[in-house]
Amino acid sequence: MRTKCIIIDDEPLARELIRGHVSKLENFEIVAECANAMEAMETLRNNNIDLMFLDIKMPQITGIEFLKTLKNPPRVIITTAYSQYAIEGFELDVVDYLMKPVTFERFFKAVNKFFATRTHQDVTLEKENGMNDHAFIYVKENKKIIKIYLKEIHFIEGLNEYIRIHTDTRRVVVKSSLQSIEKKLPPEQFIRVHKSYIVSIPKIRAFNATTIELENAKVRIGRNYKNQVFSALHFRSEV
Repeated sequence: MRTKCIIIDDEPLARELIRGHVSKLENFEIVAECANAMEAMETLRNNNIDLMFLDIKMPQITGIEFLKTLKNPPRVIITTAYSQYAIEGFELDVVDYLMKPVTFERFFKAVNKFFATRTHQDVTLEKENGMNDHAFIYVKENKKIIKIYLKEIHFIEGLNEYIRIHTDTRRVVVKSSLQSIEKKLPPEQFIRVHKSYIVSIPKIRAFNATTIELENAKVRIGRNYKNQVFSALHFRSEV
């Protein structure tokens, strides 16, 4: 699977240097190169970016300020000529902090860190031959990796910066967003029915214009999701 990257730096030579380093790596794709955060925002909206190479000192808005505005940012490697922002960068959970000019040796070390953190992300989907009874996700709760089969999930509830996964036998709280986990779940089995809920379609027992009934719970249908829900369940919205 290709790792999709974005380079954000107002210096053309700095972008060129990072581009050259990336070109030496297999299965890396540069989706966009941006001179400022405003350009980058459009790319992030329209693409699933895995890794962001981010400068700090840029016009209009700094890299640190930009990173703070993102609710679900990709992993970030900071590239900068200023060492004084290192602590603030690591407080924002960046992968690494590289000082310019960035050597390939130091760049490669940062990329290896990225892969190490990627294997321990909070929600990872594993499946064989598409959807089947053996598909599952790994989630991280209290520093422990937990395996949950998709067929066991009833619904997923959004709790600001966390989600609560309701299964046949337990509830698991994970630091993630509904938007993030929604991208990892197969749409033929799961559907967003409300800004705060994702529901397993096979677990639905009944529904009406406002509510979905599951085995041990009822979940509201958001007004903005009504037509989408009924379309997925093959019913007209007049039900």
